[in-house]
Amino acid sequence: MEIQQQEDLTPWYAIKLYSVRHKAISHWLEEQKIEYFVPMHYVDIELEGRVKHILRPVVSNLVFVKKCMPENVFRQFVYDSPYKMSVITKSRQNRDFCEIPAREMQEFRMMCNPEVELRKYVSEQEAKLKAGTPVLVKYGPLKGLSGKLVRSNKKYYLLKEVPGLGVMLKVSRWCCVAIPEENTEKT
Repeated sequence: MEIQQQEDLTPWYAIKLYSVRHKAISHWLEEQKIEYFVPMHYVDIELEGRVKHILRPVVSNLVFVKKCMPENVFRQFVYDSPYKMSVITKSRQNRDFCEIPAREMQEFRMMCNPEVELRKYVSEQEAKLKAGTPVLVKYGPLKGLSGKLVRSNKKYYLLKEVPGLGVMLKVSRWCCVAIPEENTEKT
């Protein structure tokens, strides 16, 4: 008898930090038993005449947390935290928290793997400005990932956007198939 593992469908939030104490905030979230994710990348630092590769956060003021309580309770949790932070909202007028679907966050986390090369990080505004076609990768090591196929410096990249950040992975355009855009709005 085969036991099927149920897919976790819990959404995530993007939290903007107003502190440079990233490690302290990460430890505090662990103490609170809240699952979080910080996109990391390797940076070369010269120490004592030698170059060391160390992991550092891509963005020093952003952390993603899994939704583990109702929004109103989480709002109070953030307000009562010992660190100044705010959850990214849908817009200035709509103060509801911007939820990142579990599948999108899973793909984003896979694309942020620090071991993967030929990757670029872009700001949320820069990601929105990039023109591209929604695609699904059908072949190769990125098979199953979806995003926007964009071109940068004569190379093709798979762009995945989440509130606060975008990540681009080098991909061959021949491995991608166009998917219809969901909820296309005509203006």
